[in-house]
Amino acid sequence: MRRRQFIALVGGALASPMGVRAQQQIRRIGYLSLSTATAAPQPLEAFQQGLRELGWVEGQNIIVEYRFAEGEPERLPGLANELVGIKVELIAAATTPPALAAKNATETIPIVGISFDNPVQVGLLASLARPGGNVTGLSYSAGPEIFGKDLELLRELIPQLRRVAVLSNSVSPNHALMISNVNVAAMSLGLELVILDARAPDEFDRVFAAMTNERVEALFVFGDPMFSIHRARLAGLAVKSRLPTMYTNKPHVEAGGLMCYGPHLPDLWRRAATYVDKILKGAQPADLPVEQPTKFELVINLKTAKALGLSVPPTLLAQADEVIE
Repeated sequence: MRRRQFIALVGGALASPMGVRAQQQIRRIGYLSLSTATAAPQPLEAFQQGLRELGWVEGQNIIVEYRFAEGEPERLPGLANELVGIKVELIAAATTPPALAAKNATETIPIVGISFDNPVQVGLLASLARPGGNVTGLSYSAGPEIFGKDLELLRELIPQLRRVAVLSNSVSPNHALMISNVNVAAMSLGLELVILDARAPDEFDRVFAAMTNERVEALFVFGDPMFSIHRARLAGLAVKSRLPTMYTNKPHVEAGGLMCYGPHLPDLWRRAATYVDKILKGAQPADLPVEQPTKFELVINLKTAKALGLSVPPTLLAQADEVIE
């Protein structure tokens, strides 16, 4: 072999790994949310961090097409169809309504549901162990007993508690099931519930006036993207109405709510990245069991407790994973 041919051959061999990396395929996925980009940044950041930890760097080997419905559920079908139209390889759908919109838009593109409620009951998949279609992911629900824990913590704060308002959004596909579950939990504790429905922010003043008229002693707010977007306003109304309030996730307490107990949202979003990774590497959603929450948190806002004139029992403070002062 001539020297010139040998140098060219060796040079090509040395250059080829670099060439392979330069030509590395960039994968394109979608992210669909009913909320806004800023309503709860920590979970989304946890999802992005989870992708990076698995080697998926935005702009290098993956592109994420973000679509936010800004709290308007009627926009979800159009946004889901947009993602299908640009031929994303996968859709990460944050919470139940986006997951349903994505499933209605496609039966073939894999969907990773993040923090969806009761996915079997709402028709997203056949079972948690064997999803059987193009949807899998992480469920928010740990079962109806979690509502019992929420109400127990409220009673620990207010031992004489008897009458509790429940703020819900009947537009949510999980509305009926959540009402049924919380009623079961309340009966076991001997609590009387007053169910109040708010389907839009302009109904908040009405429902809080109803709480005053109903002489409730505390408030429990279901997790809902619309409530999350307007969490600071809800927290202010609760303080103004002198209502100790239990929420289901930390952003409400950071915005001035009294306390929350529920799954650790950043953990769910970070773990969702593992589903994205597996599917992009060839796994089928039908074969990936749905995971349920494994990490929960109790967060208490002492500043809000003071504004309400409440003294939080030391036993309750000792249970808290975080205390905001």
